Amino acid sequence: MRFPARVEAKSGLMMGKPCVKGTRIPVYLLLEKMAAGETFDRLLAAYPQLALEDLRAGLEYAAALAAEEVVSAEA
Repeated sequence: MRFPARVEAKSGLMMGKPCVKGTRIPVYLLLEKMAAGETFDRLLAAYPQLALEDLRAGLEYAAALAAEEVVSAEA
């Protein structure tokens, strides 16, 4: 899978978890906060080193993962 430009994974950074490029903020953390109801504005206030494009890149990453996922529909 190709990461969005603002997402990176490095073996020596956060155990290889995808992070916002140039930070130690894992994408999954931002996605969890969004799923819990946090708004972009509140996330940007809490993480001033992030830009709106970083949050959108996290959503783009999640969408790409979901698009690749294959689930068996057996009953």
